[in-house]
Amino acid sequence: MTAASNIENDSQIGFPMTILADATPVETDRRPFSIRPLMFETFMCSMAMMAFVALAGPIARVIGLAPWQVGAAMTVAGAAWMVMARVWGAASDRRGRRPVILFGLAGFAISYFLLSLFIDLALRTAMVPVLAFAGLLIGRGVAGVFYAAVPATGAALVADHVPPEGRAAAMAGIGASSGAGMVIGPGAAGLLAPYGLNLPLYLTAALPVLALVILWRALPRIERHAPPKAEPLRLSDMRLRRPMTVAFIAMFSVAVAQVTVGFYALDRLHLDPPGAARAAGIALAAVGVALVLVQIALRKLNWPPARLIRIGGIVGAIGFGAVMLAASAPMLWACFAVAAAGMGWIFPSVSALAANSVEAHDQGAAAGTVAAAQGLGVILGPIAGTFVYGIDNGAPYALIAAMLLATAMWRERTCSDAGCGCG
Repeated sequence: MTAASNIENDSQIGFPMTILADATPVETDRRPFSIRPLMFETFMCSMAMMAFVALAGPIARVIGLAPWQVGAAMTVAGAAWMVMARVWGAASDRRGRRPVILFGLAGFAISYFLLSLFIDLALRTAMVPVLAFAGLLIGRGVAGVFYAAVPATGAALVADHVPPEGRAAAMAGIGASSGAGMVIGPGAAGLLAPYGLNLPLYLTAALPVLALVILWRALPRIERHAPPKAEPLRLSDMRLRRPMTVAFIAMFSVAVAQVTVGFYALDRLHLDPPGAARAAGIALAAVGVALVLVQIALRKLNWPPARLIRIGGIVGAIGFGAVMLAASAPMLWACFAVAAAGMGWIFPSVSALAANSVEAHDQGAAAGTVAAAQGLGVILGPIAGTFVYGIDNGAPYALIAAMLLATAMWRERTCSDAGCGCG
């Protein structure tokens, strides 16, 4: 059976089922593959994670934690994601996508609920701050370990069922769902917070459970296993050099912008702390909205990943570079929206670029490698951004604009655009 040569319209049920040449299906499933369950899962989990981020500051103040302790808990989750994404992705190559993604999502749902219980206990009792910090650190770390399986395996699942020319559009649909969750999650948490910090925690803890139920029912049961004698995909594989680099730079840029925007509003725009917080919050909301709109539009295009990365890199560089010229809050918001528009072209395209660069039995490992590179960007971005900011408050934006421009100008001629998308 050959790979399908076209992709169905959004109005239809979903993407056609394809079985790649070096894959080994172990059972049949006549249901067509649809991207919608993965979009729903991404939306639900993004809402849950971003709602927790919005509540972290108030929770820390109530239970007596310092800001750096909250930051450490976030870093632990990112580190766990970075380390485990490739492990889970490779496991899905051997054992199949469905069992790995469901196991990871179930573990995330359980760990998130237990973390909510622990935080509720800490809020209700005079828990020693050291104990509260340890529990938060462990809880976030365990949740990161399990959730790392979900995006990596989901990207591999898309690569299994969607032909190369449609993968960027498919990943853009998932990215738009993530962006919508990033926007709605903090807003929902803010609306519920006046009724108690524990209420939004428990309600958002139910979201991964709902996503698990949907995936359990909707995911195809057909599985593809790597050939028994297949060599594992090496981290140093030259085919992944460009996807890893672009993934790292993209996430590094976003992390730098997120951690410095509040300081920038204070020092360059000369706003008072409440005004700076408001300006930073609106800027980040503009990022989420721009990501959603751009990735929805991207789904209608049929361009190769390399072209999308080039355009996205140029637009992102213009947006972040223009931040240095922003003299008011509205200008800052506009610059962040433009930068996010560029990033919205890059993120789904880099996943498609990695998928198009490797064989079918390596899709999980490739997706996990890209996720690990993004995790490294999340960890190093805040450190580098704050360090460079100490030199000059416009320097972080000059740095990431230059990195994105270099990414856009990077050309390789190992494959054709229509094939792997490296060109």
